[in-house]
Amino acid sequence: MKSIMSTLPENAEILVGSSAGKSRIRRVNEFISSLISLSYSIKVFPVKWQSIRNKLEELLSSLSAIENCDSTENYPPLCSSLQAITATLKNCHELSRHCVEFSYSGKLLMQSDLDIVSTKLDNHIKSISEIYSLGLLTQSSAIIVPKPNLGASRDDIKFYIRDLLSRVKIGSSEMKKQGLIALNEIIQEDDRYVKVAIEIDNLVSVLVSFLDLQEDNLQEESAKALSVIAGFQSFRSCLISAGIISPLIRVLECGIGLSKEFATRCLQKLTENSDNAWSISAHGGVTVLLKICIEGDSLVSSVCGVLKNLVGVEEIKRFMIEEGAVPVFIKLARCKDEVTQISSIDFLQTMASGDESTRQMIMKEGGIRALSRVLDPKSSSSSKAREMSLRGIVNLCFTSVNSVNNLLNYGFMDHILYFLRHGDGSLQELALKAAFWLCGTSDEAKKLMGDAGFMPELVKFLDSKSFEVREMAAETLSSMVIVPRNQKRFGQNDQNVGLLLQMLDPEEANFGNKKLLLSILMSLTSCNSARKKIANSGYLINIEKLAEAEVSDAKKIVRKLSSNRFRSILSGMWHS
Repeated sequence: MKSIMSTLPENAEILVGSSAGKSRIRRVNEFISSLISLSYSIKVFPVKWQSIRNKLEELLSSLSAIENCDSTENYPPLCSSLQAITATLKNCHELSRHCVEFSYSGKLLMQSDLDIVSTKLDNHIKSISEIYSLGLLTQSSAIIVPKPNLGASRDDIKFYIRDLLSRVKIGSSEMKKQGLIALNEIIQEDDRYVKVAIEIDNLVSVLVSFLDLQEDNLQEESAKALSVIAGFQSFRSCLISAGIISPLIRVLECGIGLSKEFATRCLQKLTENSDNAWSISAHGGVTVLLKICIEGDSLVSSVCGVLKNLVGVEEIKRFMIEEGAVPVFIKLARCKDEVTQISSIDFLQTMASGDESTRQMIMKEGGIRALSRVLDPKSSSSSKAREMSLRGIVNLCFTSVNSVNNLLNYGFMDHILYFLRHGDGSLQELALKAAFWLCGTSDEAKKLMGDAGFMPELVKFLDSKSFEVREMAAETLSSMVIVPRNQKRFGQNDQNVGLLLQMLDPEEANFGNKKLLLSILMSLTSCNSARKKIANSGYLINIEKLAEAEVSDAKKIVRKLSSNRFRSILSGMWHS
């Protein structure tokens, strides 16, 4: 016990004595450091001592930040504050001694005394901050705590962040800015700094308060730091508790520089939790976000991310629709900026998901026409925008016959045929999916697709390296050749029939689903010209081998071919 207590100065009076030797601030800091060390040895009232320890650390950081200011020794308000701080520290030392030795008279009385000390420490922290904010203490050769090395201890990290926080809280504008820049550097480099920073009292609150400042990039740097913290799901509740929503919305309304971008990113992360959506709405955030989109601001893409999270709440979605969101985003889908175009189309899809009335409204407002224009090969849209447009068209139109008719009038069939022939990998695959979907809408669509020339293109996909592509092409062809007109058209091309039969080689395991290929051939046997090409093909043996292997569909085809061949022989004998 004696060794523990000996870490404290024996005569606290020297803290306010002569200016000879160490500075008064440094002596006070040494006293605080000793008390912090001692507090770890106290086993009683742990919650209260933890709070006191945090405040001592904050006071230490604040005093360290001004230790090397000019004229601190003779500045009356500071001298007076140091005397008051010393008195509180002596009191705190006395209480710590009683707690270590279990020599206090009663728990309630000790708890009350600890609360009084805690309140006094709060007042001292505030007092030092106010003295510094007057601007009468100027920095000359202030000691800058070096950034901890890689692998530094948690205590070193905590001390460094506390030092930065002190400079941010009580420093000049330039010092505040430099402190925030340094903070942003470390929390982006190493997640450990974020985890330690979030535990430091008032750090989040200070950053949130700076969102309303527009001087010297303070708003921008604060918004940047908060957006990094918001990237950690477990820390988002701390941001909400600090009242971050309203300041973020104010930044969106009248922020400067990159502040708006960081505020939007922060809101996007926070609104991943639908519980926070109502807070955005309650502070007028939905209206502010929609206004940004109406004005065509460069933030539209990021704002779409926030609105996409909010639209999951039905009441908020209805409010957006009432505010005219649908025509706004249809207009944005036509713009030339790729990122805005893609984000707007994606948002429209999200709005319409599982909501027939919204889907109908989008179509009524010209959404399908707008998306078809993006898809048009003659447009200047990027491949990514076309991909998003194609997904949007399928998602918006898959339940409506009328919308399919409108699509055909807008040249949709020609567009997807073009991309089947000339599109790059992902766009070509999406065009194939669209062809599969379109084929399933009606027999009339099947006929039109056959007339347009889809079948030869689909046959080319049957030997694709992708199993999914092979399957989808085979399913689409199988559906198309149900229509008699397509059977005849398909059979007109010798290569089409020959390729199908070749793919049925029992020894070839890599080709598409043989059941689907047999289904296509079974449909083709209903057409005389196609049936003859099958019967006369050199690859007919593949079907016969499958029939011998008891593959039922192959046996049906062989029987049908044999039956027709027998009828042909009888017909020939009859007419001879």
